[in-house]
Amino acid sequence: MTEPGMSNAIIWQRQNLRELPKFRDGTTYLYLDHTRLEQDGRGVRAYHPEGMVTLPAASLSVLLLGPGCSVSHEAVKALSDTGCSLLWVGEEGVRLYASGLGETRSAARLQRQALLWANPQSRLRVVRQMYAMRFPEGLPDDLTLAQIRGREGARVRDAYARYSRAHGVKWDTRQYKQQDWHRATPVNKAVSAGNACLYGLAHAAILSMGYSPALGFIHTGKMLSFVYDVADLYKLEVVLPVAFREAATPGDDLERRVRKGLRDHMTKLHLLERMTADLLHLLGGDDPDPDATAPGDLWDPEGHAVGGVNHAGHDS
Repeated sequence: MTEPGMSNAIIWQRQNLRELPKFRDGTTYLYLDHTRLEQDGRGVRAYHPEGMVTLPAASLSVLLLGPGCSVSHEAVKALSDTGCSLLWVGEEGVRLYASGLGETRSAARLQRQALLWANPQSRLRVVRQMYAMRFPEGLPDDLTLAQIRGREGARVRDAYARYSRAHGVKWDTRQYKQQDWHRATPVNKAVSAGNACLYGLAHAAILSMGYSPALGFIHTGKMLSFVYDVADLYKLEVVLPVAFREAATPGDDLERRVRKGLRDHMTKLHLLERMTADLLHLLGGDDPDPDATAPGDLWDPEGHAVGGVNHAGHDS
C-alpha cells in the first residue's frame, strides 16, 4: 500500500505486490494517489512521477484511488474483470466517494439480503445477531432494542476510556466534522482515518460477496448503511488500538501511520476472512452463479422461467 507523503517508488520496491492474495484469501488493500492507471496487455500499469509499476490485477481485491488519480476505460475493465473492487476516496483516504462492482455477478445473495431486510421479523433477528456479535458474553433475549443500544453505548464508552488510560492519551468525546478536519484532536483524527479504512474494506467485502451496501439493518437511509453496520462489528477491536497507539506516538503523518498500522493489524486478525464468514452467517444466500455470462431467469409467480431463450409458442 502506498501512502501520501511517501515515495511510491520506495514503497513499490519494498513490497512485492505479486505476493498479495485474492480477496477471499485475506488481502487488505492498495492505496494510490497522483497516479495514472492504464491497461498493459492483460495487466494494468500504474504511472507515478517517481516511477512505474505493473499492478497484479488478478491478485488485487481492493484498490483505493486517492486524489490525483486517473484511470483509463480499459484499465477499469481489466480490473473489474478480475474482481478487483475500485473505491474512489478523498485525501488521506478519509472519505469514500464512489465504488465499482465487486467480483460477484449473481444477484442471489442480494435477493436474500433484500428479503431479510424487508420483513420486520427477520430484520429484527439480524439486528439482534449483529449486536450479539459485539458481546462475547451474549445478550439476554428479553432486552428491547433501546436497552441493547444502551448497553452498546456503555461498551463503546468503556473501550475509549480503557485505551485512553493504556496509552496516556486524553479523551473527551468523539468529534468528526468534515469541514473542520484540521481543528480535530490528534486522537479524533486517528480514529477518523482508521474508520475510513475500515469502511472501505467493509464496502469492498460487501460488494465482492454480492450484497448491497445500501440495505442496512441497524443503520438506515443512506447508500452506505450496511457498510456502517458491518464496520461497527469490528471497530473497537480493529481501529481503536491502532488509533490510540499512533496518537500517543510523537511525529508527523499521523493519518499515514494509522493506515499502515491498521493494514498490518487487519492482516494479523485475518479480518477479511472474518468479514466474509460473518456476512454469510448473518445473511446466508445461494452461492454465486458459476457462469457469470449466462442470462438470468425470468420471474414468474408459478416458478422462474428460463432466460435467454425465445418463448414464442408459449402464449397459447
